[in-house]
Amino acid sequence: MIVIAGPTASGKSALALDLAKALGGTIINADSMQVYRDLPILTAQPDDADLGRVPHRLYGFLDLDDACDAQRWAGLAAAEIATVIEAGGVPIVVGGTGLYLRALTTGFSPLPEIADAARHAARTMVAEQGAPAIHELLLARDPASAARIKPTDRQRIARAWEVLIATDRPLSWWQSQAPVAPTTHRFLTLVLNPDRAALYQAVEGRFRTMLDRGVLAEVAAAEQLPGQAVAGGRKALGYPELAAVVQGSMELETAIPAAQQATRRYAKRQLTWFRHQIADANFISPDLPAMKFSQSYTAETRHKIRNFLLTP
Repeated sequence: MIVIAGPTASGKSALALDLAKALGGTIINADSMQVYRDLPILTAQPDDADLGRVPHRLYGFLDLDDACDAQRWAGLAAAEIATVIEAGGVPIVVGGTGLYLRALTTGFSPLPEIADAARHAARTMVAEQGAPAIHELLLARDPASAARIKPTDRQRIARAWEVLIATDRPLSWWQSQAPVAPTTHRFLTLVLNPDRAALYQAVEGRFRTMLDRGVLAEVAAAEQLPGQAVAGGRKALGYPELAAVVQGSMELETAIPAAQQATRRYAKRQLTWFRHQIADANFISPDLPAMKFSQSYTAETRHKIRNFLLTP
């Protein structure tokens, strides 16, 4: 199977679409925000024309406040991959969420199922006694986990404590176990590695395009839906700034550069992550400044992929 990774606005979707058409492929989403149905413009999901050109999976299928983590997504992706391969197609996994891709290609250490009673008890302790107090308890019972968690991080402290009281083993012990991948297929990973200045220019231009397409109305509609203020799809880049505009607490002229800056910072973190965390990747650079690939470059990439698919 093929993995196309890289920072936001680097041209991953366009490359995947071209390759899927040439190889009889199915594109499988690996972006943590593109799984939400109510924000297709803000999260840069494929439009109707692209969806009609090749099969797409795991795009826009969750409610806005539905939680989706890397392990949940990897299980869903593994099932889609198996279906595509069984039908004789080529799975092309595309996205910029590094933890999702890691969960699929190498997996995580197996973690136990936690009963609701233990989870409730841990969160009640943190709420009543305070995160720093439970952090002190963790220092005695699970010092390795406590060393990685800030004393004020309520969520992670509660998670470590619930695992400890539910299993009588520290979270650090569970995390030290060998990772288990949800699929045993071979991967050819292409990581888009554009020039940073050109990437930033693409980020800013894409946000302007989103505004032209009606993203502000999209966010206004999402604000009317039930759910937590900052959870699920509401964590999408640009959502807090545009929601502030909808609420009347920020001017659009202020929100635009703020959202663009947040996206540039995220893209920078993605570049760094992929350069250091993806093993055996093929780093490729799109043509400047349009974040597209020439026909000769794309043909060379297709040839490399075909050789990979034909090699046992």
